[in-house]
This record gives sequence, C-alpha cells and structure tokens, in this order.
Amino acid sequence: QVQLVESGGGLVQAGGSLRLSCAAAGSIFSKNTMGWYRQAPGKQRDLVATIAYGGATNYADSVKGRFTISRDNAENTVYLQMNSLKPEDTAVYYCTYQDRYQPNVWGRGTQVTVSS
Repeated sequence: QVQLVESGGGLVQAGGSLRLSCAAAGSIFSKNTMGWYRQAPGKQRDLVATIAYGGATNYADSVKGRFTISRDNAENTVYLQMNSLKPEDTAVYYCTYQDRYQPNVWGRGTQVTVSS
C-alpha cells in the first residue's frame, strides 16, 4: 500500500507563488502516475495536473502556463510549482498516485488560499 504525504500549502496574495510537494512511501511500482487534484468548497474535485513516471504531463486548461508539475523518481516525490496564483485557485489540493495494482491512492490534502 502506498501512502502519500503532502506539504507546502498556505496563504498567499494574488499573483504570488507556492510550491506543493508530495512524497510517496510504501509499495511503489514503476510505471506509475502521480498528480494533483483540487476541490474548492461546494465544488467537485477536479484535475490540476498529472505526470507519468517517464515525465509525460497533463494539465487542466485553467492552470496551463501558470503551474508546472515535476517529479523526482529517486525520491518518489512529485511537485507542483504554482505561479501567478488567482483567488479562484483557492482549494484543498490532493496528491494522487496510481499504478496497475493501486489505481486510486489519495493524500489527505493541503489547503491553498489565495487572497485578492
């Protein structure tokens, strides 16, 4: 079983930056995909970005050009660099992990609040 631990959330003014980290531990298999989702109050949980083990990335249109996802396979860690933050980016950000044996692992989430 994989466990995920997120860090790096917080409060930032609009236009600012934050960097989220998520470390995976446990039964990690190669060819996995890690990523980030977010959920604002009263809304569904939506994709932010994902990154495959080989580096292929996928972004939500709303964050393209502002957010960058990356990973360190040696450390089993995924990062989300968030620049030019907007109030509408305010949400709980959840780290995800999936491989062929564990299709849907979630972290506990980290709060990101962007003030206007």
